[in-house]
Amino acid sequence: MAKLEEQNTVQSLGFPRASGIRPTALALDAAAESRPVPVRAKLPRVPRGWAFELCVYGATGAFGALVVGLFIELLWSSRLSIAAFGMSFLWTSEWNPVTNQFGALPFIYGTIVSSTIAILIAGVVGILSGAFLAEFCPQSLSAPLSFVIELLAAVPSVVYGLWGLFILAPVMRDYVEPLLERYLGFLPLFSGTIYGVGMLTAGVILAIMIVPTVTAISRDVMAAIPQTQREAIWALGATRWQSFQMVVLPGARAGVFGACILALGRALGETIATTMVIGNRPAISASLFAPGYSISSVIANEFTEATTQVYLSALIELGLLLFIISVIVNAVARLLLWTIFRPLEN
Repeated sequence: MAKLEEQNTVQSLGFPRASGIRPTALALDAAAESRPVPVRAKLPRVPRGWAFELCVYGATGAFGALVVGLFIELLWSSRLSIAAFGMSFLWTSEWNPVTNQFGALPFIYGTIVSSTIAILIAGVVGILSGAFLAEFCPQSLSAPLSFVIELLAAVPSVVYGLWGLFILAPVMRDYVEPLLERYLGFLPLFSGTIYGVGMLTAGVILAIMIVPTVTAISRDVMAAIPQTQREAIWALGATRWQSFQMVVLPGARAGVFGACILALGRALGETIATTMVIGNRPAISASLFAPGYSISSVIANEFTEATTQVYLSALIELGLLLFIISVIVNAVARLLLWTIFRPLEN
């Protein structure tokens, strides 16, 4: 009986039964001491935070209901325009309140082109500025510069619009656009009559407005990369620029992309600053020097002048289009994060 118990003990401690090796008592004691003993810990029972959970779920549900309600209200208020023009509202260019003929193509074109110019300029400048503040700027200078950049994000859009109308537009008319026409005039984008106000000026003013957003978020994301990763590649002989290129930028890729999408959302919906410098002409032109119109600008300019129900419904349908464009942009950005950036990080 004692021999059988010893064999069971030997087998339970991991020694083979069929082997001719008989472990000593000291080995058995050492193995028994090293074997983990399962212990079931009993957690204290505390009351669940029902009030907190109710507030969290209620706030989330209220936000979702607000978005759905906004879409339904815009759709219902634009029903007259949808019934009158149908899908042709999206690709016709005539905008004539006298004859009640409305088409949104010039405004969609102006919104997309001005926002694209803005995000191209602000993306490059903002990412490089964020990299400088996070990786290359001295610590004594990084904090004041970061404060100034965050302060620029809080400046009202009407201030940017006034500055763009009285300062930026003359500079674009007298210096920047003639220079672009001189060297790039063979391209349709940089040819034509120079007005000072137009699509290019609107894109530049939007870029100035959204650069602080891209810079601040990019800096925070890059600064969140663990310092041990930088030190590891430095130990292999990499320079500071190589460590940024091989460690910091790949790790912060998704956050930087999110910063650009957030800034693009602001550029799509900007109203006052764009209205002051875009020229407000409902026409489509290949030249970036020509005046244009955006969806938010036409709503701000003509909403108080809408004297007929169809006119008012057409303006509200423009708001619905802007809502749908914003949703599509964010959905595409989320899809890119899931399909491109997440697999690279994993």
